[in-house]
Amino acid sequence: MSTSYVIWNNKGGVGKSTITFNLASRYAELNPKKNVLVIDMCPQANASMMLLGGGLKGEAAVHALCTSPDSPTIVGYLTKALGGGPLAPSPNPLDYVSKVKKTNSNLPENLFLVCGDPNLELIAAWISNLASSQQVLPNVRPWVWVHEVMRRFIDLLKIEMPGDWSVFIDTNPSFSSYTELAICAVDRLLLPVNADDSSRTAIGAMHSLLYGQNPPHPIYGAWTFAHNASVFKVQVPKIHLVIGNRLTQNLGAAAAFAALSQASVESLYDLFLVNPSRFTSRVAVPVSEVDFVGKYSVLLRDFNTAGVVAAHEGVPVSSLQSGSHNLHGRTVRVDNDRITDCRIALDTLVRLI
Repeated sequence: MSTSYVIWNNKGGVGKSTITFNLASRYAELNPKKNVLVIDMCPQANASMMLLGGGLKGEAAVHALCTSPDSPTIVGYLTKALGGGPLAPSPNPLDYVSKVKKTNSNLPENLFLVCGDPNLELIAAWISNLASSQQVLPNVRPWVWVHEVMRRFIDLLKIEMPGDWSVFIDTNPSFSSYTELAICAVDRLLLPVNADDSSRTAIGAMHSLLYGQNPPHPIYGAWTFAHNASVFKVQVPKIHLVIGNRLTQNLGAAAAFAALSQASVESLYDLFLVNPSRFTSRVAVPVSEVDFVGKYSVLLRDFNTAGVVAAHEGVPVSSLQSGSHNLHGRTVRVDNDRITDCRIALDTLVRLI
């Protein structure tokens, strides 16, 4: 059994990597009998740096993996899995999975990582070319074979290391070829948003990129990811939760509706009304915008302080010490109340996924 999530929004600055680190580490703490895997498919590899110790330690650990001769990173796997062609045997996924605790003793035993790699950007064009190549084998569609490579990775991992797996994939904002692979690997989408109206544009772009426009664009509509996914019946994840991040401090629960911004709420609820099948189901269907926010959103209160500092230091929020911390050369003070609020918010997020 496994559950899989991608943390993605077609907008920068919403804290995807920080959310990935904190969510995965807390999820692993609260579910010690599950195997928790983070797949870092962002070329910046920030989530990997956080998981492998944070700061300079994490940066050095990522560099060591990326420069290792056997390349046990996401780029190493994609290069080998796709480079041999569809008839070649798939590489063993365990060769690319690291137990995080071996490098960072602060994190749980059941937390694993496929390390990010800056070279991911360099192979983006190669991935695109493979996906668009002419079909030669009668039973292998290149677009499908390429786009499902990470879903095959997860399936193979469950065979090589049986157990109950929860998978979280970190991404970057661009909808490049490797982001498409991340999208096609999972069942559910976690959508981080800011408390500003610019998220409306990003939400509209997200929906068009994943599910297409109606009606399709007359010129480029047939060339899009959404079109190909529909034609080839490749699974696209459903929107599971909207994560309100970058929120102001001292935000009470009564302000939850405002925190996501009126523009974002209207945009998401309109999408839900027209296409409810693109969202995961709830016991009761939302009957209003406020009800929708209550059922489909989580607010990461005080995440800008406790959550960011914890990620920078490579420690779970539950182990973060109150007091002064050095964050990129400046002193940041985190008190116990903010740590508690952040942990409670993360616990709420974990319960809902």
